[in-house]
Amino acid sequence: MAHIPDAVLSVPVLATGAVVSAAMLVVSLRRLDDDRIPQAAVLSATFFVSSLITVPLGPSSVHLLLNGLMGLLLGWTAVPALFVALILQAVFFGFGGLTVLGVNLMNLALPALLCGALLRPLLSPLVSAAPRVRAVHRARWIGAAAGALGVVGTGVMLAATLVLSGEVFLPAARLVALTFAPLALVEALITAVIVGFLVRVEPALLALADDQTDA
Repeated sequence: MAHIPDAVLSVPVLATGAVVSAAMLVVSLRRLDDDRIPQAAVLSATFFVSSLITVPLGPSSVHLLLNGLMGLLLGWTAVPALFVALILQAVFFGFGGLTVLGVNLMNLALPALLCGALLRPLLSPLVSAAPRVRAVHRARWIGAAAGALGVVGTGVMLAATLVLSGEVFLPAARLVALTFAPLALVEALITAVIVGFLVRVEPALLALADDQTDA
């Protein structure tokens, strides 16, 4: 339920999401490194496909978010990568909506940026760390933390946007909290495996090349 449809949220929530997402896009595009575009395209396509596959869970359903992984690997570049995938899903498959695009992007991108800010610097020393087995083990824990944090952050923001749109959505917000808990565990495992694999075979992908803080 990470894709909120049109005609659900209140106007103030929609406006806030649009402003925050527009600001994130402006900053991320100013920081964009052309060398990171192929990697961003691959992760955007992965998010696009994986989030189309939903798994029934009680009265609701869940799908992979991968925003923790994207924030960890891409930093600020995760914002346009998520934006492209979300708008294509809304246009071609009706997932989410165009008026709520800003809120959906905000709910996914802010936790991704948090993962990048908190955990991405911890991966930089592992690029040349030795012994490699210890580096892979540490990378897996960092990846697990990113996967869980991305899902939990999105779940909290999604529940908040629903509650702020009206008390009638309080049961839905509680349902989100219940369904996102097992999803956080699944994404922690998936992200841990992927990050550990990258540290072992291609650690350069985890470098901080796109964090142009001086730009």
